[in-house]
Amino acid sequence: MSGGHRHHHGHDGVDADVRVSRTARLATLVLLAVVAAITMAGLVWLWPTERVLPEGSVLTAEGIVPVRGQITSIEPCPAVPGAPATGPDAGVQHACLVAEVELDRRAGELVDVELVGVTAWSGLQPGDGVHVAEVGATEGVPGGWSLITVDRIPVLAIFTVLFVVAVLVVAGRKGFFGLLGLVVSGVVLFGFMIPALTSGQPAVWVAIVGSTAIMFVVLYLAHGVSWRTTSAFVGTWLSLLVTTGLGALGVSMARLSGISSEESLALTNLLGDLDFPDILTCGLVIAGLGVLNDVTITQASSVWEVRAAGPHLSRGQLFASGMRIGRDHIASTIYTIVFAYAGAALSLLLLLSLYEQPLNLLLSTEQFSEEIIRTLGSGIGLVLSVPLTTGVAALTVAGAAAAGGGSGWDVADFGTKARRPRRAI
Repeated sequence: MSGGHRHHHGHDGVDADVRVSRTARLATLVLLAVVAAITMAGLVWLWPTERVLPEGSVLTAEGIVPVRGQITSIEPCPAVPGAPATGPDAGVQHACLVAEVELDRRAGELVDVELVGVTAWSGLQPGDGVHVAEVGATEGVPGGWSLITVDRIPVLAIFTVLFVVAVLVVAGRKGFFGLLGLVVSGVVLFGFMIPALTSGQPAVWVAIVGSTAIMFVVLYLAHGVSWRTTSAFVGTWLSLLVTTGLGALGVSMARLSGISSEESLALTNLLGDLDFPDILTCGLVIAGLGVLNDVTITQASSVWEVRAAGPHLSRGQLFASGMRIGRDHIASTIYTIVFAYAGAALSLLLLLSLYEQPLNLLLSTEQFSEEIIRTLGSGIGLVLSVPLTTGVAALTVAGAAAAGGGSGWDVADFGTKARRPRRAI
């Protein structure tokens, strides 16, 4: 950021035409320094320690060596007299197939692997790659080969390449820095936040510190170092604190345990001392972070554009103009966040819709209430981010007189005149 009255790195040259208040510049730098110091201290304090899983845990089983192979043929399991039918058309609980797998490391060696339940219903075909492991015989259970997972890496790689190409072709340099920010976010998430949570660190503080670190990198990488981006960062950070507080309040008031799925239940067996309500709050914060960044950078840009077009407008008029743009943005973004959560929880919604229970009972179930609190908590933080960021941006830019004085422009003229605002000396 420039130490002068103008900043010359910006969006389409607009930042160069908008002066920044000296007081706001100083206050923002102090706030950034404080937030950066707190974030660094938080990273040191919350840095994950080694977590020892309970002895005998299936996740720490030794002797299981994954081997990749390729399915050569698939047949229904041999029928057992008196037992339910098997094969792909059987119910998921009784579906059973036998896949002949050629092992990559042992060319030509064929082994039989049983596919049961969901795996038998996944549509596996000859030619598909799988990971299998040899399991030794135990008391009452013969040895053999067992499926670990389907090899889906080739498909994931194809979609990843298509995503990267689409972003680079459409967004160019901005897209590249956006992808770079995404990589850094993944490093923070998987290198710090998740290990910190599994090691028992306070989940709410992990959410705040980790999300702040992500914002520092993502916003400035994707949108450049400017006072406009800094306004968006301050608005995002304030909104993040609001979202965290609302999420924690909602989880507490709704008496949510944070243990509503098979995955969370499995975690209790492995890491039973975790604070699952706090982890639920952490998930709420992470889930809303991306949309929050989108809204705040849009609001900051809106205020900058309005100031460049109307240098005589007061800060109150700037705020009002930014809010008019923000209301339109919120109207569409709310749909985005609600439908994103609905899509992620679609199976749950389908299941609960089949229960013949009154609506108030369905909404009160842990699964439903968890999704509602997650959606509404993020939604409230998202809505409040608009006035917060708009206010910060309006206070950051210089006042009407410093911005260039009267130019004959009026609010109603915004977007209709092509005349550039007069540069301040």
